[in-house]
Amino acid sequence: MLTILTPTYNRLHTLPALYDSLRAQASREFEWLVVDDGSTDGTAQWLRARQDEEAAFPIRVVAQPNGGKHAALNAGAAAAQGDWIFIVDSDDRLTADAVECVRAALADAEVSAGVAGVCFRKARLDGGLLGRPWSGPVPLTARPSWVGRQVQGDLAYVFRAPVMRSLPFPLVPGEKFVPELYIWNRIADAGDIRYYLDRAIYLCEYLPDGYTRNFRSQLKSNPGGFLLFYADQVYREPRWRDRLKALVRSLQCLAYCAAKARSSQEKNV
Repeated sequence: MLTILTPTYNRLHTLPALYDSLRAQASREFEWLVVDDGSTDGTAQWLRARQDEEAAFPIRVVAQPNGGKHAALNAGAAAAQGDWIFIVDSDDRLTADAVECVRAALADAEVSAGVAGVCFRKARLDGGLLGRPWSGPVPLTARPSWVGRQVQGDLAYVFRAPVMRSLPFPLVPGEKFVPELYIWNRIADAGDIRYYLDRAIYLCEYLPDGYTRNFRSQLKSNPGGFLLFYADQVYREPRWRDRLKALVRSLQCLAYCAAKARSSQEKNV
């Protein structure tokens, strides 16, 4: 079975659109697992009401204190009942054939025990592709960092559940974010990821309070989590120019970590 995993925090205004897109799926052979990461906007009550409806797919909810998306993904991976986990954010939605496309790709992936994940493209709500078009082979087996540079756009990942559970996001004290690519690269170390870069099955928009539009503030607030990622990229990047960029970011993170430590000490004096 497929688990559609949605971490959410105060997204009651966007969850109904995602729910409607799940109800519109041509294939409903999935469960919807929502990790409520400490929402205070009525999300819990709305989810309970959806569970009471006669939905065509199971809806399960895991509630936890606010710890950040990475902590919610850890909790969701642990609770997932599906063999594969499709991560779908609470402010996004799926095309009507998304589950069908994923299941077809997974049917091929099941033939090989060495496949750890499959991946599709994302598009804007108006259907416009995020990033560059792809004219290469499909499916393509490659590394997440390399594919990200080629398409210059966000991607929709589906991972084998046991692999995702074996590689949880690290939890940095006092921080609530670790870049997802840090773990996606490690999952690629554990097995192949097959990319279907010719097809978008995931629709999204970038909200004013989202991660993409708030990179600098995220970096300052979560320097330890970003340091894990950039230090890892120093060794992963094949080109010296990209290694240098990762090294500079690592030094920037170290500076923010030191500033954050000083600020904490001053507050405790």
